[in-house]
Amino acid sequence: MRSSVTVSLVGEARGGPFVFWDDLGGACLQSARLGFDSIEVFPCGPDDPALAFLPALLNQHSLRLAAMGTGAGWVKHQLTLTHPDAEISQRARSFVKGIIDQAGALGASAIIGSMQGRSLPGGDRGSALARLIDALDELGDYAARHGVPLLIEPLNRYETNLINTVQDGLDLLALLKTKNLKLLLDLFHMNIEEVSIPAALRAAGSAIGHVHFVDTNRRAPGFGHMDYVPILKALREVGYEGYLSAEVLPWPNSNEAAEQTILKFKELVSSAV
Repeated sequence: MRSSVTVSLVGEARGGPFVFWDDLGGACLQSARLGFDSIEVFPCGPDDPALAFLPALLNQHSLRLAAMGTGAGWVKHQLTLTHPDAEISQRARSFVKGIIDQAGALGASAIIGSMQGRSLPGGDRGSALARLIDALDELGDYAARHGVPLLIEPLNRYETNLINTVQDGLDLLALLKTKNLKLLLDLFHMNIEEVSIPAALRAAGSAIGHVHFVDTNRRAPGFGHMDYVPILKALREVGYEGYLSAEVLPWPNSNEAAEQTILKFKELVSSAV
C-alpha cells in the first residue's frame, strides 16, 4: 500500500477535509519532504490553471498522482449526475469527462463523490439511481480510454441518500454495463454507515479501488479513536495494494496533520499485521 495526501485548490470548499490548500507547488514540496508517495488533487475544474504545472511538479518531487476529485462540480457549479434537469446533468457529465482526461493523462482515476447527487425532496430515489447508472456507464467507458477505472464513493447519510454503504456500492456496480468502476471507500463515512469496517472491506474485496485514510472525527489518523489494526488486516487479506489517502481536516494545521498521517501510515504498513 502507498501513502497519499490531499490538496484542494477549490476556495469554495474551504473548511473541508483536505490537508493542503491552494498552493500546489508548496504542497508537493512538503509532501515529498515528509515521504508521501503521492498526492490527491481537487481542482476547480478541468481548466484549472494550476493543472498545467502538475506534471512537472510531480516529476520534480518524485510523486505520483493518486486520484483527482470532481467535487468542485457540485461545490462551485451545483452540478450533479442525478439532477432531473437534463441540461444540468449533461453539463455534469462533461465536467467529469474533463477531470477524467486530466487525471487519466497522469495515470490516475477521477472520483465521483458529491457529484453523485441525491434524490431531491419529492423526487423518486429509483429515478435518481437510474440517472446515476446511465451516467456512470458512459463515464466508466470514457475512463477506460485512459486505462484507469472511475471511482465511485459511498457517502454517509447526511451527504446523500443514494450510495451510503459498501453494499450499496456493490449493488450499484452489479447494475452497470461498464466494468470499469471501482469503489472509493472512505473510513470516515464507513465509521458512520457500516456495522463493521473490516467486514465491509472484506465484502468489497477486489472492488476496492482507493481508500481515504482518516480517523473517526475527520482528523488525521491517530487523532481520533479508529482501530486501524483490523482494518489494515482486512485490506491485506483482500490483496489491496492501492493508496491510503489522507482526506482529513488540516487540524491543528496542514503540516501537523500531514506529519501525523505519514507517521501513522508508516507505523501500520510496517507492522506484521
